Amino acid sequence: MNENILTIRVQSLTDAIEAVHTALANNQPDATPGLSFPTYDLMHRILAPKRLDIIRAMAGQGPLGYREIARRVGREYKGVHNDITELFNAGVIDREKDGVVFPYETINFDFDINAKAA
Repeated sequence: MNENILTIRVQSLTDAIEAVHTALANNQPDATPGLSFPTYDLMHRILAPKRLDIIRAMAGQGPLGYREIARRVGREYKGVHNDITELFNAGVIDREKDGVVFPYETINFDFDINAKAA
């Protein structure tokens, strides 16, 4: 499996735990890095379009400083700083001594959108 891809899923905590238990029971642990959100709305709030721009600018670039990221996305430092903080708190990016990093080159979204029952 390609470890340079982050798979983002919309699934409940119960479903995520069940998937891990199933993979372990079948001796097939999922080696693909992943991040799960319990609802589409939360995923969309955390991964809003301006934040996805930040992730795209960071993808595979190694550690970057906040000002460099702001320059790359053409935004003011304060807004970028706030967005980076949200992405860090959600576990999307990491902090290192030389800046922040999104170590993946690709994001794969894996979710279904279904109509709610009336």
